[in-house]
Amino acid sequence: MSEDKLTLAKRELTGKKLKSLREQGIIPSVIYGGDKDPVLTESPYNETEKIVLKAGYHSPIDLAINGKEQMALVKNVDIDPVKRTIRNIEFQAISADKIVEATTPIVLVGFESSEANKIHLNILQVLEEVEVKAKPADLPSRIEIDASKLAAVDNRLTIADLKLPKGVELADKELDPEQVIANVYDAAAEAAAREAEDEADKAREAAAAAEESPETPAGEAAPAATEPKAE
Repeated sequence: MSEDKLTLAKRELTGKKLKSLREQGIIPSVIYGGDKDPVLTESPYNETEKIVLKAGYHSPIDLAINGKEQMALVKNVDIDPVKRTIRNIEFQAISADKIVEATTPIVLVGFESSEANKIHLNILQVLEEVEVKAKPADLPSRIEIDASKLAAVDNRLTIADLKLPKGVELADKELDPEQVIANVYDAAAEAAAREAEDEADKAREAAAAAEESPETPAGEAAPAATEPKAE
C-alpha cells in the first residue's frame, strides 16, 4: 500500500473534447501497464496536482478507479508551456511484488559543514536525478549524497559515491562510476578570470583598431605648426 491515494473516474472524452474537460477543472489521464489495454481516466485538478507533485516520478500512488485499486507510478506529466498547468498525466500500473524502475532525485547533504564551504568555495550539482530499480515498497523518495568531505577546488562527487538503500539498484548497470554528480569551484576566482579576459579582449581590440587607422601618406609633409604673429 502507498501513502498517496488518488481517486480516478473512467473517461469517455478524447481528442479535442479534452479542452472542455480541462476548462471544468478536470485532468485527463491514462493508465498503462503490462498486457492490459490502456485505461482512460480523469480526476479533479487540485487533488491530482497535489498528489502528483508529492509523489514525483519515484513514489507509488494507490489509484482507485471505479472502486478498484491499482498501484501505479507517474511516468509522464504534460505541462502547458504558457499557463504552466498540468494538461495530461500518464500512469504506469505496477505490482507490489515486482521490481520497477523509477527516477529518483539526488540530494546533496553536509556541504555547509565542509572545509570547502568554510573557505567560501561553491558547489555545482550537475546530475540531479538517477534511474533506480526496486520493489515499489523499497523505492526511495530521494537519494542523499554526503558533501561534507569536500575541501578544495575541483573536488567532486560521482556515481561511485552514491550509497543506495537496501533493495535498491541503479537501473543502468553501464552507468560510468566516475560520472560527476557535483563539483567544487571558486566563484570569485572565476569571476576575476572572466573580468581579466574581458579586459584583455578590449586591449586587443584597441590595438587592432589603432593598426587599422589611416596614416599620413609617404612623402607628404605633415603640416607645420603655425607661430603666433607679432603685434
